[in-house]
Amino acid sequence: MEVHHFFFVPFREQPIYSTRAHVFQIDPNTKKNWLPTSKHAVTVSYFYDSTRNVYRIISLDGTKAIINSTISPNMNFTKTSQKFGQWADSRANTVYGLGFSTEHHLSKFAEKFAEYKEAARLAKEKSQEKMDMATSPSQESPAGELSSPLTPVTPPMENINGTDEICDTTPNSDARPEPAQNALAFAHSPAMTKHWEAELEALKGNNAKLTAALLESTANVKQWKQQLAAYQEEAERLHKRVTELECQSNQTPVIKSQKTELNQTIEELETALRDKEEEMEKLKEELENMNDLMEQKDTLTQKLEETELRGRVLEEQLSGAEQRLEENQEEQENFRKSLRTLLELLDGKIFELTELRDTLARLIEEAS
Repeated sequence: MEVHHFFFVPFREQPIYSTRAHVFQIDPNTKKNWLPTSKHAVTVSYFYDSTRNVYRIISLDGTKAIINSTISPNMNFTKTSQKFGQWADSRANTVYGLGFSTEHHLSKFAEKFAEYKEAARLAKEKSQEKMDMATSPSQESPAGELSSPLTPVTPPMENINGTDEICDTTPNSDARPEPAQNALAFAHSPAMTKHWEAELEALKGNNAKLTAALLESTANVKQWKQQLAAYQEEAERLHKRVTELECQSNQTPVIKSQKTELNQTIEELETALRDKEEEMEKLKEELENMNDLMEQKDTLTQKLEETELRGRVLEEQLSGAEQRLEENQEEQENFRKSLRTLLELLDGKIFELTELRDTLARLIEEAS
């Protein structure tokens, strides 16, 4: 039975480390380009199967398994950049790539890969040792120790699907008995050994397919439960929304009246806004006029300052002229005083000359 849409993780497998990354696969045609297998970052987990000692890397995008890679000792995880790493899976015949949000997450994932790879190597060596120990005594036992002449001697085998059951290869006990010599030859025939080995490989292949289908189905049960919970939450939310809409539909007349009031209020506000815009225009004009007046004021202030400066200069000049006038007046007063003194002296000299003339005149008269 082929399963295409389900992915289950067995209950014996548990996640031991998880992170989030963008998942890519190499282009099978070019083997160069990366093809994104997830639209956004998804959870990438390491799973450990304690029964089979197997480590796997699993990632789901919704219900689809985009990574299902069993870690083997010959795998290598390579860091190709600070936030990107890749590894090749020969069983899946592809190369997986992971893009992380930080370099720390990439380093942590690489450390876990190396750790689980080493654990897988040790588990394989132990399993091989057990197989060798179980096979050696069976190969060395003599033919006379056969429990039944019809039972072929086959080495013990580990369970194909990881359980403790042993694959039963004993023929039906109701089969027709054959002579002992033919039974011994049958038991040790190389052709029958190859036949049973082929049967074992076929059983392993079928078991691997069934195990993969079971793993897919188990994982999808959990995914379906999550989706169901999400659908229930969405249904509850939609139910609440329907109830709200029904309540709103019952309040339609009130809403209409409120709408009418709001329209009136909007019209009033628009009218008030137009009035305010007109007032703003007037204020802008007044402001422009005010700017002109301020310019005129500045011009007059400058002229007034110049006039005051000229007035101070004129005052200084007037003060100088007054000082010079006072000096001239003093000089004139001194000149008048000198002139009066000179006149007084002149009057005295004239009087003396007059007396002298009169004296000379008397003397002349007396002499004649």
